[in-house]
Amino acid sequence: MIKVSREVKDLKEDLYIFEIVKGLVVTIGHMLKNVFNLKKLPVIDYPNQEKGIPQGYRGMHRLTQREDGTPKCVACMMCATACPAECIHINATESENKEIEKYPERFEIDLLECIFCGMCVEACPVDAIRMDSGVYSIVKTNRRDFVINKEQLLAVKPQSESAKELNIEKPMHDYK
Repeated sequence: MIKVSREVKDLKEDLYIFEIVKGLVVTIGHMLKNVFNLKKLPVIDYPNQEKGIPQGYRGMHRLTQREDGTPKCVACMMCATACPAECIHINATESENKEIEKYPERFEIDLLECIFCGMCVEACPVDAIRMDSGVYSIVKTNRRDFVINKEQLLAVKPQSESAKELNIEKPMHDYK
């Protein structure tokens, strides 16, 4: 075993005072540079103007639908199994449609537990769940409102392809 010497060479290194002062000088220098050059600071007029969302951004979940309006989900539980946060809860029931074995009677996602990793999207064999809504600002006043059910997931629409490509910034609210 090799023994490494940890001897301090002088009192200046032992007290760290000079290192703290050097760090404060750098911090105050950056602060003063920003205070006197406010026009160069990147600022977005939020909430009147949204920041552009990059292509492939994982926003709020949505369930896709078949042509008849029913969810594509076949309640295989792959998304709930793949979810590391265990925030997806599904109750399956038998379908009356002969082509579909079962469907989700209850499909809920707790957005406060979700880490928005996209594992549920990757695990879905029928492309029933997606995270391409473009909704990234989810504001609620009650914890129960963050648990979204099947009907709410079906109501979420995908972000339009033209807005994705052009990266259009649109106002969220009109404050008059």
